[in-house]
Amino acid sequence: MSKVYFHIDLNAFFASAEVLLDPSLQGKPIAVSGNTRRSVISTASYEARKYGIHSAMPIAQALQLCKELVVIPGHYTYYSDLSHQFMHIIYSYTNLVEQASIDECYVDMTEVIKRYTRPLDLAFEVQRRVYQEIGLRCSIGVAPNMFLAKMASDMKKPMGITVLRIRDVPQKMWPLSIGEMRGVGKRTIPIMDDMQIHTIGDLAHWKDLDSLRPVFGKNTENMIRKANGYDDRTLITEYDSKSMGVSETLLEDVTDYDELRGLIRVLCRKLSKRLKESHKAGYHVSLRICYYDFRNANKSKKLITPIWTIDDLFLQAMMLFEESYEEDEAVRLIGLSVSDFADKELLLKQVSLFDAPVQESVSEILQDLNRQLGSKGFVRASSLLKEKV
Repeated sequence: MSKVYFHIDLNAFFASAEVLLDPSLQGKPIAVSGNTRRSVISTASYEARKYGIHSAMPIAQALQLCKELVVIPGHYTYYSDLSHQFMHIIYSYTNLVEQASIDECYVDMTEVIKRYTRPLDLAFEVQRRVYQEIGLRCSIGVAPNMFLAKMASDMKKPMGITVLRIRDVPQKMWPLSIGEMRGVGKRTIPIMDDMQIHTIGDLAHWKDLDSLRPVFGKNTENMIRKANGYDDRTLITEYDSKSMGVSETLLEDVTDYDELRGLIRVLCRKLSKRLKESHKAGYHVSLRICYYDFRNANKSKKLITPIWTIDDLFLQAMMLFEESYEEDEAVRLIGLSVSDFADKELLLKQVSLFDAPVQESVSEILQDLNRQLGSKGFVRASSLLKEKV
């Protein structure tokens, strides 16, 4: 039997969550966004989308398209709680789950679906439970691989269930515009149009691979395969992933140092909890900063002992932050991840950055901070360390 993958996508998640908080918003064009000149739409309700409003659109432009648009600053903690409830429902079926973002996941339902007389009953059951238990609508794509499952879930929204098999690809997927294909970005679409590749079917039948290599690079053959409905990827679950990370997209660009520091602390708490629950600790820590104009700064550090506790993560994250942050630049997203996991035998000893025999003394760490960060960063980071120890 071939694989059966579900891609489950919460519909207009942030906007739908706001309607749960305030039912009077039901049926109104709403958008979740900050309220500065550089703010962009995070999510728009389906009523707002009828006006051409979409995610990543500047809020000023959205207000020109719809004068009645209700702009909401958003409640990210609430969204996170709903996301956890959503994932709790999915994990009640199987552990073979890859969470792609706060509002979507891939699930290997190959074995689970065998328990149902009519296979699609499983999809209807999941959809019904998500709506009845947390009040959110979702679309589900059912397919033999992850790519087709994602494409299928996008075909019917909201509350759609779409089956997309290999034999369905010519009829259901090839006629779609090339911009609707997963992996084709906005900047790529004009290039495709210039090459007379207007639909996914055009790409599927393209023979001159060398002409595509400047566009897709090493992924050229893979993109052709996907256009024909084939995808060899397998799930990356919490149990077999080579790294573990958390991130938060801010609803409004932030420049305040203390606020960013607080956000990093929250991310450390979340990541520590996930690491502990998965019985993992890692030697490699990475921090990502995405600025308001989508520039990215990435810093990482190799450690001599594996870490997982909140305090250890926070110290290392702040060191990386001080090295990479461009002061007074507005930040849109911060992400933190740990990789290079330690052997399970070592983890039994509960090694941490501050109690390992090989760890430097506090004074040695402070000297290292001074060398790496300079005087300004040293004052900030060393005060953090002294508070801890």
